[in-house]
Amino acid sequence: MMDYALDAGAGAGLRLGLIVLSTDETLEYEARALLAGRAANLLHTRIPAQPDVTPEQLRRMEVALPAAAGLLPQGLQAVGYGCTSASTVIGPQAVEAAIRGVHPGVAVSNPISAVLAALEAVGARRIALVTPYVQSVTAEMRAYLGRQGIEVLSEVSFGQKDDWTVARISEASTRAAMLEAGRAPGVEAVFASCTNLRTFGVIDEVEAELGVPVISSNQALLWHMLRCAGVEARGWGPGRLFDQREALCETTI
Repeated sequence: MMDYALDAGAGAGLRLGLIVLSTDETLEYEARALLAGRAANLLHTRIPAQPDVTPEQLRRMEVALPAAAGLLPQGLQAVGYGCTSASTVIGPQAVEAAIRGVHPGVAVSNPISAVLAALEAVGARRIALVTPYVQSVTAEMRAYLGRQGIEVLSEVSFGQKDDWTVARISEASTRAAMLEAGRAPGVEAVFASCTNLRTFGVIDEVEAELGVPVISSNQALLWHMLRCAGVEARGWGPGRLFDQREALCETTI
């Protein structure tokens, strides 16, 4: 038997876990783009999700969270749950409890908590909201944001509940929706919700045209996970968010 040496493994010690919906085709793609060339190991697992995005279906994911989290290895610096709408209807505290039951002491993030931290970092409380969701899902998100002191001044939705279709909404369509919503008077930031909605290719363009920050679910989630892992992520991703220096990492909001 040949001798061997051990080291920290792939990623030079930065180990992040990500729970991705079985119907999501975008989060991993945008995460790879953000982490390309970085000394980071992003380990992901899948959680069963129904293709129809409704509040009732989203709530059903709560019981599957511990099993999905259990498929990730131990020794992670942060774990993210990749569903904005489910995090909203289940509640960030319940999401965090389910994951920490399997990974005690690990920082836990989710898109809606990450978005709130991101909005705080860029100093925005009056926003334009862009979603792919049906009205019942968007209404729950708008109400949740309101309870956190975020005022939605304008809203544009694609009215889609089929996740397969959401993954294929063009970035040009999302850009147009961001611009339409973001031109409302008084808007301080645009929030584009849903981890399955592609945004990375248009965030900088929209920010330049509107003159306000753009926050997307994937951008905020990955930024927040990196901050929770103790990484100075300035310049890693698109948008003004990745120009921020504050180390905000409140994982339950």
